[in-house]
Amino acid sequence: MQPAMMMFSSKYWSRRGLSLDSAMFDQHQQQRHTGGQMSRRTSFCPINEKPDKENGEESGKTAVVFSLKNEVGCLVKALRLFQEKHVNLNHIESRMSKRITNEVEIYADCSCTKKEFNELLQHLKDHVNIISFNTPAHVWSAEAGTEHCREGSCLGGTDEEDVPWFPMKISELDQCSHRVLMYGSELDADHPGFKDNVYRQRRKYFVEVAMNYKFGQPIPRIEYTPEEVRTWGVVFRELTKLYPTHACREYLINLPLLTKLCGYREDNIPQLEDVSLFLRERSGFTVRPVAGYLSPRDFLAGLAYRVFNCTQYVRHSTDPLYTPEPDTCHELLGHVPLLADPKFAQFSQEIGLASLGASDEDVQKLATCYFFTIEFGLCKQDGQLRAYGAGLLSSIGELRHALSDKAFVKMFDPRTTCYQECLITTFQEVYFVSESFEEAKEKMREFAKMIKRPFSVYYNPYTQSIDLLKDTRSIENVVQDLRSDLTTVCDALGKMNTYLGI
Repeated sequence: MQPAMMMFSSKYWSRRGLSLDSAMFDQHQQQRHTGGQMSRRTSFCPINEKPDKENGEESGKTAVVFSLKNEVGCLVKALRLFQEKHVNLNHIESRMSKRITNEVEIYADCSCTKKEFNELLQHLKDHVNIISFNTPAHVWSAEAGTEHCREGSCLGGTDEEDVPWFPMKISELDQCSHRVLMYGSELDADHPGFKDNVYRQRRKYFVEVAMNYKFGQPIPRIEYTPEEVRTWGVVFRELTKLYPTHACREYLINLPLLTKLCGYREDNIPQLEDVSLFLRERSGFTVRPVAGYLSPRDFLAGLAYRVFNCTQYVRHSTDPLYTPEPDTCHELLGHVPLLADPKFAQFSQEIGLASLGASDEDVQKLATCYFFTIEFGLCKQDGQLRAYGAGLLSSIGELRHALSDKAFVKMFDPRTTCYQECLITTFQEVYFVSESFEEAKEKMREFAKMIKRPFSVYYNPYTQSIDLLKDTRSIENVVQDLRSDLTTVCDALGKMNTYLGI
């Protein structure tokens, strides 16, 4: 079975008895950003890690917003947490969550000191999903509010359309990457490691590493166990036998470089920090650790900044050739070699950029196109079909199947591909082929023009931030940058004509 990627719509999760936003809460769960809406819809403030001094001890009044699964007894259990910390409640409200299906959001106004409130937050984080704290009641309850402003960026004045929140600078990916829907430590009953307590504890360790990571930090180096290295070795050995006849040209160019510079070997699991530095030099991409499944919106937002969220845990050793979720074998062998290719990197980034501020429906269409290209895409090279999708390049069985006569192959067209059902428990019913990454990128560009949003986005590589192109001034700034680049190109052409006679 192929490893699934870090994102799926609710219809894919329903095949496993889960919803898209089924958040599994671990003992060491961190706070997650709200993913709130901008413009005229109610907006939550992002989590304030340093509450104002006006709240807490000086005023004696504090508030917290958290979400719960909508089931019998859930609120009683949550309120018991306040009782355990001897915190009195002044006012409480509830409403159905607009962010997570089958959950309710609770606004609780309480009286306590700042110290007591901080202790309460720490206690709540072990049991519920904290959305925000010290949020004024009118901000939470109003159906129409003010524009949503965030630290370092304010996205008002775009239009009257509703625009979902998205990161405006690369450091805000911390919020996206920590907004985990299903943690890597939470295993289904049919998971090979479900009854292995040692393995489950190991998975919790990887969750802690990822949730503690922040942008700009070096990625912690993992001391993999001999058992994990052996499992990796089996996968590495079997897949590398197929690559010469099944993998695309770009993959085959980069894999030897990763062997030389990042320690890609049968007896060694590469470190994400080494891989990230390698990618930065090759294509401008980087990787960062992630604790589990992200939503399509949060996952694609990372690609917009050329950041790929990577798991670090290894599949269970009892079945090295099977994994029910993406593990480090899938990430390192499936994704990384292609992310080192500049054209593929550009293709990946443009899918991410197209998702910023897009509607849920459009994000899902982009996610499906991502699935059938970057995860399960085929290309034509020298008259032969070759795989470039990570889901194929990390699955021995499906890699063979996709390039066999038994597979059904169609030309990639985002307008129709976006409606194709993605399968995660069986081989895909259809695979999509492109003549080249460039062709796929051009098709996605045309498709992205149909996405309705009141602005365009431009990635500024110097500041690693997003510029909104919504007026003449913002467009003029980009034009100035383009003029500078064109001047350099014209100068180079002039020198070629002078010195080379071209």
